[in-house]
Amino acid sequence: MYPKNGSSFTGFILLGFSDWPQLERVLFVVLLILYLLTLLGNTTIIVLSHLDPHLQTPMYFFLSNLSFLDLCYMTSTVPQLLVHLRGADKSISFGGCVAQMFVSLGLASTECLLLGVMAFDRYAAVCRPLHYTVIMHPRLCVLMASASWFIGFANSSLQMGLIFLVPLCGRNKIDHFFCEVTLLLKLACVDTTENENELFSVSVIILLIPVTLITFSYGHIVREVLRIKSATGQRKLFGTCGSYLTVVSLFYGTGIYIYLQPNSNYSQDQGKFISLFYTIITPMANPFMYTLGNKDVTLAMRKVFCQDYDSR
Repeated sequence: MYPKNGSSFTGFILLGFSDWPQLERVLFVVLLILYLLTLLGNTTIIVLSHLDPHLQTPMYFFLSNLSFLDLCYMTSTVPQLLVHLRGADKSISFGGCVAQMFVSLGLASTECLLLGVMAFDRYAAVCRPLHYTVIMHPRLCVLMASASWFIGFANSSLQMGLIFLVPLCGRNKIDHFFCEVTLLLKLACVDTTENENELFSVSVIILLIPVTLITFSYGHIVREVLRIKSATGQRKLFGTCGSYLTVVSLFYGTGIYIYLQPNSNYSQDQGKFISLFYTIITPMANPFMYTLGNKDVTLAMRKVFCQDYDSR
């Protein structure tokens, strides 16, 4: 991904939603509110998980990782989008585009794997409750979280390596609101079919690992829940699992639509709005879906904030 006739090339133009100037004004207000809500929700989860001893469990350890990841993911794209929505300048430097692409791809890959790890944690809690603390040992939790981050950014490095040597021919307009691998390939001077096939194969592998783990884990969880005779117990478990599966469906559903469908069926305009969904809505929904309605989190909020208030 280097300029073929190079020295005059300074960066890219992110077209974003410039075809809908009236919509840009509305989007700016809506996205700013959603971004602030996401910062508040995810930061709350991280702070509570570290301050309250009752939340220092494997589940909240992984949730705090997810919240930190979502904060980073949104911050890699949304602030720049807000600037572009408010001004006429839609440019991004070559280095800025590369950095944004590397970070956002690495974080998305990490979340893909982390959701699989979280499914295994729920499997151990529901199906192996007596051995849960032995199975989900703190060292194993750290190892699985670290492996998710490492593999996620290794995948990003690999995909960046596959496209970085593709020459550009002076075309610098990207029909999106952030730098995205498949759209960069469309600016190339050469046939990129082989690159696209390699990227597709890597994406499928990254998806298959957590999807297999999620299917295995929740298949056993559903079977275990159905054995419970108490209706209250079933509702509680289905409520917890339902929140997780909703988040998983949103994340994987939008990701599959964007990256794994045939190019002939892909609508770029639809793709922008779907990308908005997994860039903004999913990170915002995670803390609310998982924990902010949870009794443990509500109690922790009261203890932390009331203690802080009383100390004044």
